[in-house]
Amino acid sequence: MRTYFFILFSVLPILFPVLVKSQACYWVSFTDKNNTPYSLAEPEVYLSERALQRRQRQHIAIDSLDLPVNPSYSAAITGISGVKFLHASKWLNGITVTATSDSMLMTAKQFPFVKDIQLTKPAIGVKSGINKWVNQSGKPLMQSITSNNGPSVYQTTIMNGQYIHNQGFWGEGMQIAILDAGFFNVDTYPAFDSLWANNQILGTRDFVNPDDDFFKTNYHGMSVLSCIGGNIPGQLLGTGPKASFWLLRSEDVATEYLIEEDNWIAAAEFADSVGCDIINSSLGYSTFDAPAMNHKYTDMDGKTTRVTRGANIAASRGMLVFVSAGNEGNKPWKYITAPADGDNVIAVGAVNRDSLPAPFTSLGPAADGDIKPNVTALGWNTYLEKRNGETGYSSGTSFSSPVMAGMAACLWQANTGAKAETVKNIIELTASQSMQPDSRMGYGIPNMQKAFLHIINLSEKQKKLTNKWNVFPNPIGEAIFLTCNSCVSQKNIQIELYSIDGRLLRNWIKPPTNRTEIRGLQSLPRGIFLLKINHSGHVETFKLNKVR
Repeated sequence: MRTYFFILFSVLPILFPVLVKSQACYWVSFTDKNNTPYSLAEPEVYLSERALQRRQRQHIAIDSLDLPVNPSYSAAITGISGVKFLHASKWLNGITVTATSDSMLMTAKQFPFVKDIQLTKPAIGVKSGINKWVNQSGKPLMQSITSNNGPSVYQTTIMNGQYIHNQGFWGEGMQIAILDAGFFNVDTYPAFDSLWANNQILGTRDFVNPDDDFFKTNYHGMSVLSCIGGNIPGQLLGTGPKASFWLLRSEDVATEYLIEEDNWIAAAEFADSVGCDIINSSLGYSTFDAPAMNHKYTDMDGKTTRVTRGANIAASRGMLVFVSAGNEGNKPWKYITAPADGDNVIAVGAVNRDSLPAPFTSLGPAADGDIKPNVTALGWNTYLEKRNGETGYSSGTSFSSPVMAGMAACLWQANTGAKAETVKNIIELTASQSMQPDSRMGYGIPNMQKAFLHIINLSEKQKKLTNKWNVFPNPIGEAIFLTCNSCVSQKNIQIELYSIDGRLLRNWIKPPTNRTEIRGLQSLPRGIFLLKINHSGHVETFKLNKVR
């Protein structure tokens, strides 16, 4: 079932079936990235300068997951008659293709580098034509409005977000990728005039059908964007109106199949590559139009579904990943949906202005016991831009998630030197029930005033966690020595040696110390190598040269 997170309050009649012409879609995964033309030593080829700067600030090393899929592997698959390339995933090492017949499977399976082939969308002759995404209307609460921001003020004040805004932090300089189903009339509605006027719309990308008229597709992403960047004086002001945005369409509203998880991953990889700081995704997956593709609650364990694995990797690249918890709380499924179960994902539930959990908000925990949702925000009667271009109330965790993401952009703007993981922890630890989290509200409603004071007053101990390692000699001989100026963690040191094309050659685990050594390197051939040091989550990478 499409967990497309908003509450429907009216239903349009069933329309006549529409004939569509389509091909089957497949996920083709590869065994390795051997002999790739890409190199860990030249990440600027496949990552933007801004993406590399984000990594550098957070001491996140470039690794083999960042290397694009081997183009010769892709070419071999797309060289099969009737096969067309759609997009690739470097993180999960595979490509999504369409094929005119199942015969391509037999040919593709003969390649030694093909690990697996999975049908992600069957060839369909008819779709129902049902409009599932009708305009939704919430019931406005009769409370006085004391701000010139209109009813949207409550989305900020319930989190004490006005404190951050009053300090002058509105998300400026932060980049947010919105992964959604469409951005209907974002190019014409007045709510987004200021975004266009100030060049805050950085670009668009359609991972569903690049030939579609981008701003004439589904409206859901438009409403989501308005929760962060909308600006109509006296009516609507988003929680991060000075942030900049990439609008990425990954959801196909016509059907629900596994391919949309692969679309999501491709969009997230794009967001990483262009240097986004934050991802917001008001999408989730549990059951599908083809029952054989259905997930189970036990799959919501933070590591099983492809989309969750992709979301976790996105977070590991130094981005904050916000995902709607889901609207299944009063439905048979009941629980969160993927990728909200991700260990490093911030799943956002919904409350009303009285801080009461919405009856529809999906429940945790994750199947592996992790606290889910992580936090909650106002998603029960959220004030936003609607499909018809008017402002009004709508409900769903689709809207609590961007409300939270926009506020996080303002928080992070106050200290861009903080790691994404640190920002996530601060948001959770300053929330209303951080000491007693539960399965409906998680850690509760964040208190952004407390969070702000935490992030600008990071202790000296936290700052010293950015330890600096030294590696010598270089060029290397039989042995190298590693020293650390101020290593305080008692965790073991993980050390990995890679070839320049990203192959792991050797690895070591050393006890915690300020000085260690690695021997037995005389057998290495001449060339360039990359040494990755991971100590208590702090990662540094060094380029080593062996000349004899």
